[in-house]
Amino acid sequence: MPDRFDLPAGFRWGAATAAYQIEGAVEEDGRGRSVWDTFCARPGAVRDGHTGAVACDHYHRYPEDIALMKDLGLDGYRFSIAWPRVLPTGAGAVNPAGLAFYDRLVDALLEAGIAPLPTLFHWDLPQALEDDGGWLNRDTAYRFAEYASVMADRLGDRIPTWITLNEPFVHTVFGYAMGIHAPGRALMFEALPAAHHQLLGHGLAASLLRERGLEVMLSNNLTPVEPASDSAGDVAAAEAYDALHNRLFTDPVLLGRYPDLSALGVPDDIYGAVRPGDTDLIHAPGLDGLGVNYYNPTRVAAPTDPGLPFDLVDIPDVPRTAFGWPVVPDGLRRLLAGLRESYGKALPPITITENGCSTPDAPDDQARITYLATHLDALAAAVTAGVDVRGYYTWSLLDNFEWAEGYHQRFGLVYVDFATQKRTPKASYAWYRDLIAAHRAY
Repeated sequence: MPDRFDLPAGFRWGAATAAYQIEGAVEEDGRGRSVWDTFCARPGAVRDGHTGAVACDHYHRYPEDIALMKDLGLDGYRFSIAWPRVLPTGAGAVNPAGLAFYDRLVDALLEAGIAPLPTLFHWDLPQALEDDGGWLNRDTAYRFAEYASVMADRLGDRIPTWITLNEPFVHTVFGYAMGIHAPGRALMFEALPAAHHQLLGHGLAASLLRERGLEVMLSNNLTPVEPASDSAGDVAAAEAYDALHNRLFTDPVLLGRYPDLSALGVPDDIYGAVRPGDTDLIHAPGLDGLGVNYYNPTRVAAPTDPGLPFDLVDIPDVPRTAFGWPVVPDGLRRLLAGLRESYGKALPPITITENGCSTPDAPDDQARITYLATHLDALAAAVTAGVDVRGYYTWSLLDNFEWAEGYHQRFGLVYVDFATQKRTPKASYAWYRDLIAAHRAY
């Protein structure tokens, strides 16, 4: 494996996590209930009945985890703030103990020389807001903006850059359209008001963050979409899927308008969710950076099911992760080149805010090293071709609670024995540490 890649001076190296996946302590210090607490209690919702109640116990063990980050030599750490830990019912009275935890975490990161990069929403909506409709309720966007203000007022003196949302595509489709993630609704395309309200929340929060002199990012799971053949049906299906997965969440923020969703059978007002002035609110604050979470491309064919305008089909003859996801490193280069081509001067600097893979649960994870190295090589090729990429945060620092898969998928640079909470750095941890050191010395 190469000991360095052709990336610019000042390129930021990091790792990422999310609150519900690592913190645990779900009933401690005044934290409110989240949709994931409720979903995990639903029989059959999560594999083997696993929950995030303890997870990696990061709430108590964060000093040990920051020591691992410091040893890695990370420039930055992307984490998420648990909305119900700060505002137990999603609005109203603030929980001082919740704010104090993030004070301790941020101060410890800064003392270790690691820049905090917080995400305000990584899917753990307070259950009280879900009881009132969740992201299907327009009011949730305004409660999100209030929450963003609380966090900016508390931590904005130490954190210059904030991510509003993580993967609104996944949260909308898995949580509201298909029901395989919390909150477990199965509304199909009628879930799309939840997408609009998340974006509206982003716009409202971004304005308030900007008023405080802070920089704003949004991270989404993006995928290069390829038709299964050159046939008109396959090409049209790929365009429809690209509009849903990628452009629905990027066009409004960067261009101030939604893409044409007619191929999906979705009205322009997204079932009445879009009101006059909304796209201006979403677009007006702009973005200081776009977070890109990349795992794999998507291959699409003309539909066989009349209920959908596309079929998702396998990508043949490629390796697969332990999760079964196709490994296509050049997809990252194609994705980044496509963003530059599509958005031109409207495209802000990019940060890879997630990229990684699940491998079998052994500390000698050579497959992960190969995965990371080949994707970084593809990233370097995109940078050489002119795409402005400022940093790379691998997913994930720790093995953790992997949503509906429970503890069966391991993405971490660090192996976690969930029975004892013992942390064991994997081979990929040492490789990443050496890679960062080589770039810093160059």
